[in-house]
Amino acid sequence: MLEIWRAGGSNTGATPELARGVEAEGWDGQMFMDSQSLSADPYAQMGAWAAWTGRLLLSPGVTNPFTRNLAVSAAGIATIQAISQGRAVMGIGRGDSALAYLGHAPVKLAWFEQSLETLQVLLGGGEVPFAASGATAGAAPSHEGLSLGARPEGVRLRWLPEGLAKVPLDVAATGPKVIAMAARLAERVTFSVGAEIGRVEWALGIARAHEPKARSYGAQVVVVCHPDPDTAMATAMHMAPPLARFQVIQGRTVGPADAAMAQNMDAIKSGYDMRKHGIHDATERLIGGSLTPDFVRRFAIVGSPDHCTGRLLALRDAGLERLVVVGPGFYPAGWGEAAGLFVRECLPALKAAG
Repeated sequence: MLEIWRAGGSNTGATPELARGVEAEGWDGQMFMDSQSLSADPYAQMGAWAAWTGRLLLSPGVTNPFTRNLAVSAAGIATIQAISQGRAVMGIGRGDSALAYLGHAPVKLAWFEQSLETLQVLLGGGEVPFAASGATAGAAPSHEGLSLGARPEGVRLRWLPEGLAKVPLDVAATGPKVIAMAARLAERVTFSVGAEIGRVEWALGIARAHEPKARSYGAQVVVVCHPDPDTAMATAMHMAPPLARFQVIQGRTVGPADAAMAQNMDAIKSGYDMRKHGIHDATERLIGGSLTPDFVRRFAIVGSPDHCTGRLLALRDAGLERLVVVGPGFYPAGWGEAAGLFVRECLPALKAAG
């Protein structure tokens, strides 16, 4: 069965009406942005949504191994798992805006790999050495100097209820090294490579070459569904760059890219304004400049409900089992009834096609 997730943003919100409304629309899961300077705390929001819903899967979209000790993150998502009776997923990546707004780049690959291994042990109820918990050395002295008869010797979630299902790890992956790492270590991998079939097949090929057993593969895709092509493109020109810049965040385009795509990626690399991340102004230097509508049509899914449904089903046919849709909830307020087209027409068609 194809899972359809709703992406979260800084304005996801936490009210009973919103949570129950999203579940009633037919979504399988809801993501919650984890970026302390740009959004409310995802674990508080997930706890509220867990109490207000009965079917919806819940996940940070996505957390990172830097801004919280790994034991704290594991305890947070395990708490959501307990409250929701098994509906939690641990979405994690190397870090983006959460780290940028603390003055840091994404965490190093070796640190990320160790973090994934640690989280799997902790979420499974096991114990890891203190050194593997992601603690920031130097901020506090070792407890070895305390006057105690005995002291903890490792990190473990001692409170985990008996029989609680392990929270699956879902790694957000763009580059080949992280894709391979995620396929080897996590239950789920969610690609962030755009909606072009060739790029998705490239990511799937890398993942399947490294998986020790079957994994669940998904992708985060920008979908702008509107009956008027000009209105759809005007919105998509702003929505595509925040996701596309993951392809160039390390300085060069990852994955298959012809000259036209590489040129647009370079424009995003130099023109995206991280100070305005999450709002239309972040892309002002790109619109009407080097970013082309053709690139946006390739990287994102833009058009009528039938067109959007067809392209999403093509991604399913390519081998994806899960789609994280960046669309509803991000459309301009002035769209009126058109803002609900994806939910009214695409979502039921996708669920029926299963």
